[in-house]
Formats: sequence, C-alpha cells, structure tokens
Amino acid sequence: MLKIGVLGAGHLGKIHINCIKKIEQYELVGFYDPADETARLVETEMNVKRFGSIDDLIGSVDVVDIVTPTIRHFECASKALQKRKHVFIEKPIVATPDEANALKKLADEAGVKVQVGHVERFNPAFIAAEPFIGEPLFIEAHRLAMFNPRGTDVPVVLDLMVHDLDILLTIVKSPVSHISASGVSIVSPTPDITNVRIEFENGAVANLTASRLSLKNMRKTRIFQKGAYITVDFLDKVVEIFRINDEVDDTNPLSATITLGDGSEKQITFQRPEIHPINAIQTELESFYNAIVHNTTPAVTIDDGINVLKLAYRILDAVAESAAKVKK
Repeated sequence: MLKIGVLGAGHLGKIHINCIKKIEQYELVGFYDPADETARLVETEMNVKRFGSIDDLIGSVDVVDIVTPTIRHFECASKALQKRKHVFIEKPIVATPDEANALKKLADEAGVKVQVGHVERFNPAFIAAEPFIGEPLFIEAHRLAMFNPRGTDVPVVLDLMVHDLDILLTIVKSPVSHISASGVSIVSPTPDITNVRIEFENGAVANLTASRLSLKNMRKTRIFQKGAYITVDFLDKVVEIFRINDEVDDTNPLSATITLGDGSEKQITFQRPEIHPINAIQTELESFYNAIVHNTTPAVTIDDGINVLKLAYRILDAVAESAAKVKK
C-alpha cells in the first residue's frame, strides 16, 4: 500500500479525494489547501486529515497528488520531487515551458514516477475507439463549455483545448509542421474562444475549436482515415465507426451500398462499439499506482505533458500573431 496525499481541495481536488478513498492500494494520509474555509469544510465533511503546510504533507507520504491551480503546479511538484516523492500532477503540467523544462530536470534527478492528469486518455469512449484508429488524415475536435469562472485564470487553450491536444498527439505520430490560429477574449483577459489548424509532417491536418462561452457543453472529435470515419463523443460516451469496403455484403443489415461515378460499388458499414463505464479519474490514479509498484512507464508521461504544453504555447503564439495582424 502506498501513502498518498492531495495538494489542493477545490472542486477537482475533492473529486480526487473521493476517488482515492475507493482505491484499496492507496492509503489517503490527508490533504493541504491554503484556503482556510475550504480546508475546514473538506476536513469535516470528507473526514480527511488536514495538513498545515505543503512540506508537512510531502514528508508524510510516498505519492503526492497535485490538484492545485496551474500557477502552483511547479512549486508543489518541485518540492515533492526534491524529496523524491512520486508525483501525479493535473493538466496542464505546469504554467510555462520554462517551468516544464525545469520540472523535467528535477524528475530525472529524483528518479521517481511522474504522471500527468490528461484524463481523456481514460475516457471509456476513447478507450473503445482507440483500437480502430490507424493513421488519421484529418481530425476535427470541438470542446465547448458553458461559462464557469473556474479556469479563467488561463487561456482557453490551457484550460480546455489541452485535452484535445493530448489526444491529438497520442493518435498522430508525426511532428507538427505548421500552426495557424485565432482567438477572441470576451469576458476574461485571455482568449475564451480559440480555433487552430495544425498541420503535421506526415500530411495529417487537425482543426480544433475550444470555447468556454457556449450555450451547451460539447466534447466531440471526428477522425478521418483511409477507409474509415470515426466519431468519439467524450461527453456522452458514444463511439461510431463508418467503414468503406470494396466488397459488398448484402447480408449486413448495418450497411449501405453506394455507386461511384465509374460504376463501381462500395459498401459503408456502421459499428457502435460497446462502452464499458469506468470512473476515468479513479482509473488514471489506479494506473499510476501500478506504474509505481511494477516499475513501468506511466500511461501519461511527463514528456507527454510537456509536449502538450509546448504545443499549446505555439498555439498561443499563433493566436497573438493573428491578433497583431488584425490590429494593423
């Protein structure tokens, strides 16, 4: 059993605490949060020990779960790594690429496990879809959310789009060659809506949109590849797969035959894979336990988190460049 403590007891921190309580392999030692009222409520209502400082908590555990605001990630993670504690850190990994590079150095020196909380990797819809994803040629993702002041301390790219950037870098195995983006700041100081076109060296193209000012929530990704079209609804947990087959099978009730201009026929088949419900946050925390005790690579590595952050900053630079052109 590994002793684990949680840094940050806000909305997401409380979810982590609840999930850890359900994982028998962890012993939840306690939590730390600098907000006195929040900490007192969590201590009382969730019956979890409250620590008086970050250092006290770190000194009492094997694993540190960091669920603080992004601007505190580096401070908390660096303290934990200097004490050679394993670190689970929520997305985005840290606030800036410079912090990411410094954290990577600390992690290498500490020789411990670090996992980044890109939770959509553990979404049951993505898990069901992943075996069908080959070499995507075009990806379109919409991540729209109704306004919530939580998260507006960072641009929507770092708040919401990072989820889709992680999925994108997971399924497209090629370096990024070009980025063009635009964004609009409406209620917060940084862009609340951003659209980006990302081109890869292998010819794949992705078009991503993220907004935190939508009238409804949406988390959908469409993946086009040779002979197939795959939709993944991360919110409603639905996957649909359409395949193009050269051979026509008239006995398949979930199919349609189309005739091309040259007279040849192709068949479109439809499949909706079964989704096995899981708690994605609990599952990612369980996977981190397994990586530690079995000395395996974490499902979402520190390098994965850094690559997502650096791509996000390239997008932010492209947004700024686009805005500068408009002002001219």
